[in-house]
Amino acid sequence: MTQNIFEPDGRAVPYFVEGSDDGPTLVLIPGRGHDAEALGTVSAILEEEGFRIVRVGYRADAGDATPAELAGDVLAVIDEVGLEHTWVGGHGFGGTVARELGLAHHERINGVLLLGVEDVDIALAPDLPVLIFQGSDDDVTPPANAEALRQKAPERVSITTVQGAGHLFPATHPLETAEDIAEYLDWD
Repeated sequence: MTQNIFEPDGRAVPYFVEGSDDGPTLVLIPGRGHDAEALGTVSAILEEEGFRIVRVGYRADAGDATPAELAGDVLAVIDEVGLEHTWVGGHGFGGTVARELGLAHHERINGVLLLGVEDVDIALAPDLPVLIFQGSDDDVTPPANAEALRQKAPERVSITTVQGAGHLFPATHPLETAEDIAEYLDWD
């Protein structure tokens, strides 16, 4: 696996592309403070299940960027890789960026996967399904955040709880997380 660097308008955005071009595609964004290598174990399991995974990291000055600006970086990578439609997801703050991307470009996004939900005032795109994975013992993005988001669109927001897991459940429970993602997306 080789890390790529895409430089739209001089911003160095790191990313990885893994898996077959034939499978469903999922773009994953790590949590704040993590690099493009984060979520690698979940990605590797999904790749074995036939998924194409694009993991997008943050530019060097990401601390000064808004979630909407970072969503623009992710969209630039999506364009660079040549994806017309994709699922997009992220862990914690990465999920906030994914929500921004889904809202701004819902015509290109098939759905949103949130691995823990930040308490932010970002609307959901009106027509996208949302799957929330939530650690039952998460004290950074607590389960109450997931429930509050589901109440905004209960007909299209689903929650899968990872029992006994804290905020870093994608690292501590990668097999369970990846299997639930694959099952939700109906890919065997």
